[in-house]
Amino acid sequence: MATMDSRGWDDRYAASELIWSAGPNATVAELTADLPPGRALDLAAGEGRNAIWLAERGWDATAVDFSSVAMERARRIGTERLGAAAAGRLTTVAADVLEWAASGTAYDLVLVIFLHLTAAQRRGVHRRAADALAPGGMLLVLAHDRSNLDGGVGGPQDPAILPTPEEIVGDLAGIPGLLVDRSEVILRPVVTDDGERMARDCLVVAHRRRG
Repeated sequence: MATMDSRGWDDRYAASELIWSAGPNATVAELTADLPPGRALDLAAGEGRNAIWLAERGWDATAVDFSSVAMERARRIGTERLGAAAAGRLTTVAADVLEWAASGTAYDLVLVIFLHLTAAQRRGVHRRAADALAPGGMLLVLAHDRSNLDGGVGGPQDPAILPTPEEIVGDLAGIPGLLVDRSEVILRPVVTDDGERMARDCLVVAHRRRG
């Protein structure tokens, strides 16, 4: 799935009413719930569940994904949930995050959630994500950790596209004013046919220093 092109993802989204859950990622919700609303950027946003949730909480949220089907769905769901008056808080952009850049817009929150790429591709996305931060802004990167292959459940099975926290921190090294706040593997409960198991996720949280 991680190496599927935009047409492949278009077909996958078109074949189902909703691929991902309607609500936000639990870790995103936990770490951002108390932030004051501002500008948010969700890279590889899928059907926009995190961006829509943020828009519901007063954020001006931009969702970027290379699947035009997913972005159209995000617009529809956003209008249904936000109402016509508030739907303007959600912007959708059909573009490949390997090439897309913020072009001078500064964001108070940037999300990169479960985007699995080769090391070189990943580094470029993470550095552009950090570059898009406003002073004081938060970068939240969450992925299936490489240790999930042997000690977890679900997720891609190719170690080449599964990062570690140390590798993500390395991707961000040397960016002026960027400070890493958290870098760790966290556990996430997953209900399977054999009962509840724990997935292993890679989490990195950073922020841009003010001034």
